Amino acid sequence: MPVLRTSEPEGQDETLRSWARNAAAVRKAGRILALIGVILPLLMIGGMKFTAVEIEALRPLIGGTPWLAWMYPVFGEAGASYVLGVVEIATALLLIASPWSTRAGVAGGALAALIFLVTCSIMVALPIWEPALGFPALGPAGQFLIKDIALLGISLVILGESLNRLNRSAT
Repeated sequence: MPVLRTSEPEGQDETLRSWARNAAAVRKAGRILALIGVILPLLMIGGMKFTAVEIEALRPLIGGTPWLAWMYPVFGEAGASYVLGVVEIATALLLIASPWSTRAGVAGGALAALIFLVTCSIMVALPIWEPALGFPALGPAGQFLIKDIALLGISLVILGESLNRLNRSAT
């Protein structure tokens, strides 16, 4: 027996079904864009780590963060930048392979999460607020680093989904 619907306009039910059919395509597009959104910064900023401009830009970030400052005595300023660049580019390559390789997804997701966790932690050590305006106005360091919170989240999603795929393939 059909149910009388007095609160929904004619055709709304079909519209909802149409949106539901498209939800999988929207989710897939979102996942692809999220993956690209992590890969591109890792590739581009990782590549920049081999330039004098980036080596100079890293000086206050690495030197001002106690848990990263050890890199300068061990590798030197240029060497520390190069190490970070290699790790970022390798992580991006693993993430590129992640749709086809579960293990690459786990490794890439874990490395990306670690990278972005470290960069987010820099916000604790450095002044990120605009000195003249204070909270919540971000200064240059805050503007540079705030995006890494979202990139950390996406990296954790990639890691979690890859671990789920790995678990399913093991059973």
